[in-house]
Amino acid sequence: MAPVLVLIDIQRDYFPGGRFPLVGSDAAAERAAELLGAFRAAGLPVVHVRHAASGAGSFLESGTPGAEIDPRVAPKGDEQVVVKHHPNAFKDGVLGGALAAHAGAPLVVAGMMTSMCIDAGVRAASDLGWEVTVAADACAAPDLTFGGVTVGGADVHAAFLAALASAYARVEPVAALVAALGARTSA
Repeated sequence: MAPVLVLIDIQRDYFPGGRFPLVGSDAAAERAAELLGAFRAAGLPVVHVRHAASGAGSFLESGTPGAEIDPRVAPKGDEQVVVKHHPNAFKDGVLGGALAAHAGAPLVVAGMMTSMCIDAGVRAASDLGWEVTVAADACAAPDLTFGGVTVGGADVHAAFLAALASAYARVEPVAALVAALGARTSA
C-alpha cells in the first residue's frame, strides 16, 4: 500500500524570529521540503497538520503570522490540511479522520517538535495500529530545562527519536526515504 506523508506543525513560530524557535528548524524544514517533493513527484498522498493555539501571546496563536505553515512545505492542490488544538494530532479524531481513506497505509511523519507533537502523534499512531516511519532529519526540537539541567535541542531530538525507534516507529533519514520512494516508483 502507498505510504502517506504526514507533516506536523511546520509553522513559522518554530523558526528564527518566531515566538518559539527550535534548534535546527531550518535544516529540518529543508529536509521536509525534499521529502514532500518526492511524495508529490510520486503522486502519493500528503496530509498537513497545523496547530492552532488559543490565548493571546502564545506561540502558534491562530491568526498570527507565526501560525502559518512554512512556505517551503506549504500545501498545494488537494493536499489535506487538518487543524489540531492538542499535541497529539489523533486526539478528538482530528488526524484519524483525515487518514480514514488511507486505512492500513504506512505513515511517514516529519515536523516540529520532536519532543512534543511528533512524539505524541507517533505514539498514538502506533497505538492505533499504524505502521510509522519518522523522517529523523526532517524534525527539530527545543532546548529543554528540568531540575536545573538544560539539555540541548540536538540531544533532546536524539533522545526522543531513540525512544520512538525502540518501540513505536522506524526512524530513517530523508535521503533513505526518498531513495525508497524512487525505487518504489521505478519498479
